[in-house]
Amino acid sequence: MKKPFYIILLFVLQCNSALLWAQTESEEIKSDADQFQDYFYESLLQKGIENYDKAIVVLDKANKIKPNEASIYFELGKNYLALKDYKNAYNYFESAAKIDPKNKWFWVGMYDVCYETKNFNQGIIVIQKLIEFDPKYKEDLTSLYMATNQFEKALVLIQELEENIGKTDRRELYKSQILSQGKFQNIEINNLIAQIEKYPKEESNYLSLIFLYSKNKEETKAFEIVKKLEKAIPNSEWAQVTLFKDYLEANDAPKAINAMNVVLASSKIDSKIKHRILNEFLIFSFKNPQYATDLEKAVNYFDTDKSVDVAKEIGRFFHSKKEWATAIKYYEKSAVSRTEEALETNLLLLQAFTEMKQFDIVAKKATEMIESFPTQPEFYYYAGLAKNQLQDYKKAKDLLEMGMDYVVENKELEINFNIQLGESYNGLGDFKKKELYFSKANQLLKEKK
Repeated sequence: MKKPFYIILLFVLQCNSALLWAQTESEEIKSDADQFQDYFYESLLQKGIENYDKAIVVLDKANKIKPNEASIYFELGKNYLALKDYKNAYNYFESAAKIDPKNKWFWVGMYDVCYETKNFNQGIIVIQKLIEFDPKYKEDLTSLYMATNQFEKALVLIQELEENIGKTDRRELYKSQILSQGKFQNIEINNLIAQIEKYPKEESNYLSLIFLYSKNKEETKAFEIVKKLEKAIPNSEWAQVTLFKDYLEANDAPKAINAMNVVLASSKIDSKIKHRILNEFLIFSFKNPQYATDLEKAVNYFDTDKSVDVAKEIGRFFHSKKEWATAIKYYEKSAVSRTEEALETNLLLLQAFTEMKQFDIVAKKATEMIESFPTQPEFYYYAGLAKNQLQDYKKAKDLLEMGMDYVVENKELEINFNIQLGESYNGLGDFKKKELYFSKANQLLKEKK
């Protein structure tokens, strides 16, 4: 009777063993999946608290459970990048991209490594792949071309981006750097000509082309573009450049003056063109003195122009025409606004006052200048000349003798000093010294010839 019991018990135990075996196998499979997830999330935790080494250890464990998982390679790349282990970082990002080449962020990781290591040539290869995901990466490609001195490619890409999405300050700076090298300017000139034909109402293309021609001193070509601009966009500030010339040739002064003022007030128009327009109006106003006040107002636009002292140059113009009073007016304006350059201007001013025989003013101004420029002999000369004319011979003699000590290798000035000293001693009644200085002046004149 016991035998059947043992048989039944054995059968039950065998069934339970099979059940236990199946249950254990299921738990082990579930455990691997859970363990992989645990390792993955643990790596994120460790990375979050900047324990990058620990994160890598945990990720390696996850990789053993589930090899060739793109997300694990990507996380390994990020942790190695944080540790500045750039070689491993790039390799893991690249491995992730090989598994899933359509994931943009794997390529971004590779680009980050290239950027950190300044491997710009490799960066160009990666960024060209990223452009397939997002064309905005063309901005980065422009910078990479600049960094690798591929200026022609950079310029072509800049032109493309300008046409499609507009200009940016950074790209304008890049373009300026490229175009500073003359060999690339023809590429941009041809591009701008094509853009003007394609978009005749886009003013910026005209302006860029005018700037390039002006920079290359091709003023005729620059004005041809200005004329095209005037026809295409009549209300453009640049169009007033052409209109000014047309009005002036037609002797329509009011309209010419209005166009000139628009041009001079514009922040867009090149200063060289402004100077040229002012020069044309200067000649016009000299022939038509009734517009002298308009000239004065026009000169005011150049008060902050550090490249050219416009007031002084206009003073020189009237000086050459022996229009002393007008020259003085502009010299005085220059001397006030350009105190650091007042030496030459004040010498011209003293000469103009001398020509007008206003010797009291000459004496006063020259004496003031001696205080500012105590080693400048010309101011002593003008002060001595004026005092002679005012018959203050003693003071004239003293000033001239002091100034003579500062005359160095300037025969013309030395002659003038000797003549004025002769005049001083003549006024003082010392005829012997008078003859001495006149004789010295004559001798220097002969040497000069």
